[in-house]
This record gives sequence, C-alpha cells and structure tokens, in this order.
Amino acid sequence: MVKKKEEADQRRCLGRSRGGWTTKIHAAVNGHGQPLRLLLTPGQKGDAPQAPTLLEGLLPRHVLADAAYDSNKIRDLVHQANGQACIRPNPTRKTKVTCDVERYKHRNVIERFFGAIKKWRRVATRYDKKAENFLGFVWIAAIIVNLK
Repeated sequence: MVKKKEEADQRRCLGRSRGGWTTKIHAAVNGHGQPLRLLLTPGQKGDAPQAPTLLEGLLPRHVLADAAYDSNKIRDLVHQANGQACIRPNPTRKTKVTCDVERYKHRNVIERFFGAIKKWRRVATRYDKKAENFLGFVWIAAIIVNLK
C-alpha cells in the first residue's frame, strides 16, 4: 500500500520538503523573462539534476543560476554549448570557482518571473491534483504575465 502511495505522489510531482508537501517549478527564461522551458519535480528532488533537461536543445550565451545548480557537470554542459556559466558557487564547494558579480545581478529576471507567476493563487498554492494540469496552468500564467 505504501508503494502505491509513493508512485501516486511521483505522478503528481509531490514530495516532502522542509515546508511540507511541495512541488518545485524549474524554469529556463530568456533575458526578457519569457519562459523557454518549465519543469516540475517533487519537493525533495535536487535542482542540479534538472539542469540538463532545462538546457537541452537551447544554445545559451550565458546561464545565470543560483548555488543549487552549482556543479562541474553543469558548467561543462554550458561550455560545450559555447556559453558562459555564471553560477553562484555553493559555499560547501571544495575547489573555489569565481562568478561574475555584475552579470549575476541580472539573475533578478528569473526571480521576477517566479514572483509574477506566483501572484496567481492557483500557482502559489497548487490546487491541481495532476501534475500535467498544474504545469498547464503555470504555462498559462507565464503567457499572461508576458503579455502585459
């Protein structure tokens, strides 16, 4: 019985985190805050493993990400696409990596994107039971926000 519940939670993209049952929204946006790709994962899943899926097929010149996406694998992936990675180093990293502070300031574009879509109550509280319904509404909210 427990296994069936866990499988259902995976299909719904629900998982335990510090705040309780949550779903993470991962996004790749362009320099204007327009979404290029959106993904959902359960709350307990890490951010870094989602980066290859987010970047697949994109040719970014610059990738700005927070410390949760800091890994050599992601940096190599960006460099292979002829881009520059500006990822804030994780404080627990053994080998220190620099980050262009001036460029990193532009990461506020993604933060503003998330702030705008979470003004929609249905996105902020996740009333939808199925992950695909929730993701669909996240896309609708993102489109409407970008039309304004």
